[in-house]
Amino acid sequence: MDALRASYGDSSSDSDSESLAPRPELKNSEESSSALPPPPLSLLNSPNSFGFLDFSPSAQPGRVRNFPHVEGNYAVHVYIPVFIPSAPRKEMALFLNKLASLVTGLHAVDVDVPLEILRKDEHKLEQVALGREFHISLGRTVPIRVHQIDSLVTMLRQKLQIQRRYWIDFSKWEVFVNDDHTRTFVSIEVIAAGLAEITKQIQAVNEVYKLHNLPEFYKDPRPHISVAWASDDISSSLKQAVEEERRSTVGGSLQKRLFTSKFNGIECRIGSKTHKICKFSE
Repeated sequence: MDALRASYGDSSSDSDSESLAPRPELKNSEESSSALPPPPLSLLNSPNSFGFLDFSPSAQPGRVRNFPHVEGNYAVHVYIPVFIPSAPRKEMALFLNKLASLVTGLHAVDVDVPLEILRKDEHKLEQVALGREFHISLGRTVPIRVHQIDSLVTMLRQKLQIQRRYWIDFSKWEVFVNDDHTRTFVSIEVIAAGLAEITKQIQAVNEVYKLHNLPEFYKDPRPHISVAWASDDISSSLKQAVEEERRSTVGGSLQKRLFTSKFNGIECRIGSKTHKICKFSE
């Protein structure tokens, strides 16, 4: 049991989760040409990496746990990994740049670097805020006990093991607030292509969660990735800024999609260990 605990790292840790070109044909053997690796760690970890301004992560707002720390509990997160293609990133970075000028306190998700710092360098804003892996959550991030891990992963694989590739359209800038109203997120929502497939995958995860007495996902899920966050519930002012900037960016008309990504699998992260859940049918 101690060896199993060690393989999952620290217990009870959690984290916050134009013209349209024709889509290429999906091929199972095809590597995702749009998926670029995350920025080098030296870009974020070097004390002088930003050059124009010292940045101390310890001075930034701390994360608020989604649930209290309990020894022997491990946070589980089931999700679809997503990379934003390089082509649309520049325009999206301009959108975030403008948003950060209108609303203070925004940070890049996960790396937690203030956009106020990143927007001083367009390349770093684009690479650090948008050039990493993002997640579409298929279930709530919840704590499980170590003895539940094998059963949970096995059942997820049984439910989701064979999947077909499909395209996901990320179509709409949106604002979400977490359950306890401690954080507000700038997100990109899936409202068209890919929505039906993701909804079915969420239902499958719910079934497995229910069998393990874990809380199910939201009744009416709205799949999305989050790219920036701010402390507390500032959804009213942030929604207003997002809507105003969206209208000005697209000339007052609705844009069909911001970018498209190919579904490339489902992962389940438990503690510090990531499990591959599905493979693809021919």
